[in-house]
Amino acid sequence: MNEPIAALLELSHQIGREDRQLALLGEGNTSTRLSGRQFAVKASGSCLATLSEAEVTVCDLDKVLALLDRKAVPDARIDAALLEARVDAAAKKPSVEAMFHAWLLTLEGVHFVGHCHPVTANQVLCSPRARDFAERRMFPDEVVCCGPASVYVPYADPGLLLAREIRERTAAFVKEAGQVPRLIVLQNHGLVALGATPTAVLAALLMASKAAAIFAGAAAIGGPNFLLPQQVQRIAGRPDEAHRQRELRI
Repeated sequence: MNEPIAALLELSHQIGREDRQLALLGEGNTSTRLSGRQFAVKASGSCLATLSEAEVTVCDLDKVLALLDRKAVPDARIDAALLEARVDAAAKKPSVEAMFHAWLLTLEGVHFVGHCHPVTANQVLCSPRARDFAERRMFPDEVVCCGPASVYVPYADPGLLLAREIRERTAAFVKEAGQVPRLIVLQNHGLVALGATPTAVLAALLMASKAAAIFAGAAAIGGPNFLLPQQVQRIAGRPDEAHRQRELRI
């Protein structure tokens, strides 16, 4: 087993831990960029907690990316195209969300992507306060692990429509913020974390889950009380916080 696949499996198992309630049963998916124009992604219907090497599918990056620019693609054609994108024709079918994984893995510095549906996060994302949660911050470690703000994506049908929406809104975020986001927040759906290492991805998901629990609790008693923009930027720019990120490999 090569190193990126081994790291992807460990990340998957960490996200899928039952006690963390980030992903249940076959929920969520993970991916990593490989050498050349290939990437590995969780196979459809597999469980993150028990993911095996046989349940990771290596795909041709360009073939999956080509789907994003096709017009009015029926579901059956998307399924067929994902099967055609497999490097090994005997491999399992890749997750339908491989399309947004493929695009995110082309962003600078992004080598791993993790997507899940935390119970705590979806309490907020299924409420009218989802955008506030994405774009504002409540405490310093949320800034450190999840970035100064997240990309907010209104609900979109999982698959091609969602992948296109993620591409459009993430590209706009990068243009405006001048940096790649650590976290993408999907209304009525879940979270997507991206990073250079599995540790960075897991840290963003765990901290976002904690932040969502705090958000829900604060909302119940009159809050939340958000940090001011200048306070967020102060945390994001502090050299001691940058040092801590390096030490934590996030």
